[in-house]
Amino acid sequence: MIKLNTPITDADIKSLKVGEKVLISGVIYTARDQAHIRLLDEEDIKFDVEGSVIFYVGPTPNREGIAIGASGPTSSYRMDKLAVPLMEKGLKLMIGKGDRSEEFRLEMIKNNSVYLIATGGAGALLSSRIKSSEVIMYEDLGAEAIRRLEVEDFPCFVAYDIYGNDIFKN
Repeated sequence: MIKLNTPITDADIKSLKVGEKVLISGVIYTARDQAHIRLLDEEDIKFDVEGSVIFYVGPTPNREGIAIGASGPTSSYRMDKLAVPLMEKGLKLMIGKGDRSEEFRLEMIKNNSVYLIATGGAGALLSSRIKSSEVIMYEDLGAEAIRRLEVEDFPCFVAYDIYGNDIFKN
């Protein structure tokens, strides 16, 4: 098991191998399709993309006393082309579910980034690892707004590493 703290470094990325369990602590950000589309033209991104982690999620509303509602990963293939400009700006980890395109995998390797998967259907469990949640961009998108999350031991698995390995084919 690998424990990582944000921001993520190139050394962190080089240490990750397909199939390994990863526990992330620190700050991660949420973004889905519409947020990614807007980020492509954004000149004032409200977070430092360098070394960052993006979790593809649209959480449910939170109940009183908890930081966020159920937070299960969404299918990631929709962000394949949209993630490339962020990787070019230093995005290091993306968390979602499902397989992605060959083109995405090649761009990920080129940009020294890694794709992680979280367990689909475990949104309530994953949300228990989120200690705080704050909308920082695109509040009008509701569940798809960009949030700043503070997480502790957020569980994922390495799906693609920078060495060309693929959990879906291995």
